[in-house]
Amino acid sequence: MSEQMPQRGDYRHFQPILTRWHDNDVYGHVNNVTYYSFFDTAVNTYLIEEGGLDIHSGEVVGFVVSSACDYFASIAFPERIEVGLRVGKLGNSSVQYELAVFKAGEADACAAGRFVQVFVERASNRPVAIPNPLRGALQALV
Repeated sequence: MSEQMPQRGDYRHFQPILTRWHDNDVYGHVNNVTYYSFFDTAVNTYLIEEGGLDIHSGEVVGFVVSSACDYFASIAFPERIEVGLRVGKLGNSSVQYELAVFKAGEADACAAGRFVQVFVERASNRPVAIPNPLRGALQALV
């Protein structure tokens, strides 16, 4: 891997998450696909709590259109983790999130990922400008 391992100080917001028994795979560590669930949980919790995103009946929703993850160290149930969140790029209708998974209190990331989300009108699935309350919450993470 050519990138440096992300550090806790690189992120603006942290979402605590408890790993679950079924997150472990046959190899005894959290399965790679579960990290994407951690990322999605961290982002959507932030958008709901800080940006007022209404996932059930809001006119605007966010669709993930691209994602990736790099792994540095394994985690396993029953670890307590924290997902670091920052915004790498904020466009008119899209945002690129940069995330990292840390064992609680540790400085080095166990994994780092990114995904792009496009905000769309729920009724038409067509891209729309990010609403101001969400934009303000996202701007705080740039």
